[in-house]
Amino acid sequence: MLLTPDMQRVVLQQRLGFVATVSPSGAPNLSPKGTTTVFDDEHLVFADVASPNTVANIRANPQVEINVVDPIVRKGYRFKGVATVHTPGDDMYERGLAVLRARGSTTARERINTIVVIEVTSAAGLVSPAYDDGTAESEIVGRWLEHYDALHRTRD
Repeated sequence: MLLTPDMQRVVLQQRLGFVATVSPSGAPNLSPKGTTTVFDDEHLVFADVASPNTVANIRANPQVEINVVDPIVRKGYRFKGVATVHTPGDDMYERGLAVLRARGSTTARERINTIVVIEVTSAAGLVSPAYDDGTAESEIVGRWLEHYDALHRTRD
């Protein structure tokens, strides 16, 4: 599955992917990964900084889904694929770490337990139902910018 330029743009801009896995007992696990990025035209990658459940689930069942959504525009992508876990010293660990560094990650190497690489097998766009009535993107963006601005003003 080729990651289109727009898919790559969204992942690179947002940096936060929500990774869904399933435990050996069948329990769902959804975990945000703030290091989610593009590895190449067919793979995504994230660093396991504090993800023991996610990694254990991937080792038991490598099928994953990652959702990356722009919360202002209310659009993004759902990526399905097969994940592999790479440990320090492994060539893919080093390559993944290099990609993360190139994308600006400053997480200390000793905090990165593993690197998870996902071969994307399918992808689909995600669009909020807020668009269903024909509302323009500029209006949606305006609403959410106003919402987040109000939230930040009440914190002060």
